[in-house]
Amino acid sequence: MTTETQLPQATGSCCSPSGSCHDGADAGVPSDGVTTVYQVSGMTCGHCEGAVSEEISGIEGVTSVKAVASTGQVTVVSAAPLTDDAVRAAVDEAGYELVGRA
Repeated sequence: MTTETQLPQATGSCCSPSGSCHDGADAGVPSDGVTTVYQVSGMTCGHCEGAVSEEISGIEGVTSVKAVASTGQVTVVSAAPLTDDAVRAAVDEAGYELVGRA
């Protein structure tokens, strides 16, 4: 079970957020986001994924969060690199522990 939180982006097909299957840059969709994968301990279910995703989504600049309880990995896309302290605080607020970057 996974929970993914998408913040202001168009929904579409699996090809791209805008539904385009073309490799070119989509108008209005940032192509320079930073993707970072974190390891979080304590997540066991969809509720855990949702709680972690919700808290991390509240960090300024975060555009997408995908938490996977079975692996403990949380993939975060942001406009600029995030500080580990900001992510740790969000994960702590959700009631889990940030182990580090995966």
